[in-house]
Amino acid sequence: MQNNKKTFTQKDHIVVGIDVGTTKIAVFIARKNENDEIEIIGRGKTPSVGVERGDVKNITKTADSIKKAVDQAEAQSGYKVTEAFVGIAGFNIRTQHHRVTKIIQDDNHIITNEDIQSIIKELYNISLSPGDQIVDIVPQSYIIDGDSGVSDPVGRVGKSIECNFNLISADVTNIKNIHRSVEMAGYKVKNLILQPIASAEAVIDEVDKTAGICLVDIGGGTTDVAIYHEGVLRHTSVIQLAGNSITNDIKEGCTIITSQAEALKQKYGDCIPSKQQENDIISIPGFKGRESREIKVSKLTEIIHERTEMILNQVLLDIKTTGFEKKLLGGIVLTGGGAMIKNLPQLTEYITGGIATRIGESDSNIAKLPTDMADIRHPMYATGIGLVIKGFEYYEENDDFPEIPVEEPQQPIMEETQETPELEKKEEPKKEDKKEKKKKVKKPKEGGLAAKINKILRGIISDGVE
Repeated sequence: MQNNKKTFTQKDHIVVGIDVGTTKIAVFIARKNENDEIEIIGRGKTPSVGVERGDVKNITKTADSIKKAVDQAEAQSGYKVTEAFVGIAGFNIRTQHHRVTKIIQDDNHIITNEDIQSIIKELYNISLSPGDQIVDIVPQSYIIDGDSGVSDPVGRVGKSIECNFNLISADVTNIKNIHRSVEMAGYKVKNLILQPIASAEAVIDEVDKTAGICLVDIGGGTTDVAIYHEGVLRHTSVIQLAGNSITNDIKEGCTIITSQAEALKQKYGDCIPSKQQENDIISIPGFKGRESREIKVSKLTEIIHERTEMILNQVLLDIKTTGFEKKLLGGIVLTGGGAMIKNLPQLTEYITGGIATRIGESDSNIAKLPTDMADIRHPMYATGIGLVIKGFEYYEENDDFPEIPVEEPQQPIMEETQETPELEKKEEPKKEDKKEKKKKVKKPKEGGLAAKINKILRGIISDGVE
């Protein structure tokens, strides 16, 4: 791995993102370069142990996985991590719509950002279903003195503010477990960010969000859906089928172990059957000395097709239920590790009745990458990249960038440390001077010869003066 260690100062703005996924823990350390581009200076990746379908089940094992990934990123960047933006997902993510009305007494009041933030702050105290906690509150639209469809009320004169919000909540136990895992690993959770929102920041732009677009993030444990329209997040949901479901189907259908099934999916996985596959055969090494197995590519494709079709049908149902089927001018963007199955965009377009589909990569939101980091643009890292993008937004809005922790003394400190012994040596003559001074003022012992001579001299001097 290339060594990208740099010297950091307080002028550097550093952001750390930790993607706690079902199959992997991915960590990214980023800074803004002189062109105001996000530059990835360190990354780490380890298998995720202790997480099931996006939920932390074993805090100790998850913390250990996080620590290993962060250690890798620190070693590459030279930056000591203290706090991070952490992604949250899981099958228990829920959204609900809520409307709030605020009446302002002043007839000539100009609406400020503080007015909107005070409304949002109050929403965090509303009652939810038992066991739920709000993760994020997303403004949808505003009605100002009866004028509807207002997207940004700040700066307008208004006495009545009606606000429509999407409240995104998650299981409070999982929220606490994520916090505990990160803190046990030795870091502070600066903020929790919904993973599909983070992924969207990495792979789609404002033009897409305005036109209308559906992000489908196919992870290991869950498939996350986020719909944007007119620049606003309109809907999020979680489907409890994803990449691991496909792997498990291959394992059961081909009677092989999980690691072999995952390897087959990644290397030969296809979701659209074809006649060319009928004569193709894959040889699988036997388990623990047993004879090798032969699997038809057509059978493998059939297994993958059935599960991906099931996932995509649920995505389509989600889109139809929210009423955005005809409003996705930007189409569908597939991301996450499960998005790389061959022909998945084509199958998506077929199932959705022709909604344009593409694979989303982090291609335009980060600076040019060094050779050993080129694979960061892979869809599996979209959430991690999105976390640092959202992190920079948060810090810039709040002017709250973390102090730069110094892991090793910088050069000026080293020079001062080297001069310290010289300073101690300069003090030595002063000690000698004090000793000499003491000798000069030392009183003679009583009864000695010197004392008698001094007494005689004093008497002579005294007589002379009189």
